[in-house]
Amino acid sequence: MKKRTIIIGVICLLVVVAGASLYLYRTELKDAATRLGILKGGTEGKQAAGSQQGGGASTAGHQQHGAPPAPPETKKASGEAKQPEETPTVEIPTDKQQLIGVRTVKAAIKPMHRVIRTVGRIEYDERKLGTANTKIEGWIEKLHVDYTGRYVQKGEPLAEIYSPELVATQQEFLNILRWAGQSQSVKDERTAMLLVKDAQTMLDAAKERLRLWDISDEQIKKIETTGKPIRTLTIYSPASGYVLQKMAVQGMRVMPGEKLFDVVDLSSVWIVADIYEYELSLIKLGQTARIGLSYFPGKEFSSQVDYIYPALASETRTAKVRFTIPNPEGTLRPQMFTNVEIKINLGNRLAVPSEAVIDTGVRQIVYVDKGEGYFEPREVTTGLKVDELVEVTGGIRAGEKVASSANFLIDSEAQLKGVTPLKIKKK
Repeated sequence: MKKRTIIIGVICLLVVVAGASLYLYRTELKDAATRLGILKGGTEGKQAAGSQQGGGASTAGHQQHGAPPAPPETKKASGEAKQPEETPTVEIPTDKQQLIGVRTVKAAIKPMHRVIRTVGRIEYDERKLGTANTKIEGWIEKLHVDYTGRYVQKGEPLAEIYSPELVATQQEFLNILRWAGQSQSVKDERTAMLLVKDAQTMLDAAKERLRLWDISDEQIKKIETTGKPIRTLTIYSPASGYVLQKMAVQGMRVMPGEKLFDVVDLSSVWIVADIYEYELSLIKLGQTARIGLSYFPGKEFSSQVDYIYPALASETRTAKVRFTIPNPEGTLRPQMFTNVEIKINLGNRLAVPSEAVIDTGVRQIVYVDKGEGYFEPREVTTGLKVDELVEVTGGIRAGEKVASSANFLIDSEAQLKGVTPLKIKKK
């Protein structure tokens, strides 16, 4: 019983202490609020609210009596000029610039040149490629050129073909020739004239047929003189050059139009070079190129672009560009590789060093030196990139100084201070 009384007494004492502590805490909180003006502001707010309610009631009473309502506050005119945006700058003291290695250069208009270097291959000049074939059916009786790669002169015999059809046509020509001679011995003058006229017509037709089969006038004259047909037809080289392909074989049968020999003239050759798709817009007809070969160190050829092929290779995304160079000594051989260098004059353009431009992936930024340690981040638009220069098409003017080194450190400082460049206003 005594123990229970002690416990109840302790609990009552704790309740009294807690109540006193809460009272003191509320008193201190109220005093602090009064010192800070919170409670006073609340009181004034309540009074202002009461006065507004009273004024509202009064105004309503006046409006009910017919008094005109108070005019609302006028807004600013929409055409009022806006305040210009403040130019963002970041401060880098001079001593700090020296520590981080800041250098500046002036944006200037400079002559820009682009050099395209690529690899070319020597090809045949297709305009100097000829083929030897026959227009009659027959058999090759004799080959004058019996291996590929041999050099032949224009008009040199390549092969001889025996054709029964050709022999029959020549025999027909000889028969008409004899008939024309016999028709002149007819006594009736009128009949003789008709026979001679008909014979001459048939004779001309037979000659023309032989000419269409590539029988020359000298050979036709020989047939007339000897009175005997030519057994074989000789195939001659269409051009001076090297035998590129030889399909003719001794004793083989040939058909009209069948190709027997390909002859190519290598007095001039083509250089075919590959140009990447992104560089193709810079290539124009007539541009001069320097061409060199590792086989001839120290020797260079000069040529001009004479044709740009219209299609791209889907595998390499390149287009072919053609040059023509003379080859009088025959030292340039097809399928040799060459080094091609095309220097392109791009004219005068506003440019800065490429290291001065920070490419964020979305926009390009440079830091313009405003003097006294201040740098302005400015968004620019860029154009061509040549060697160590970048063309600037908008954002800065000629003569302005931009940071060309340590600009990433300046950009880091600007990011820490929340300094961002103003956006370019698109026209």
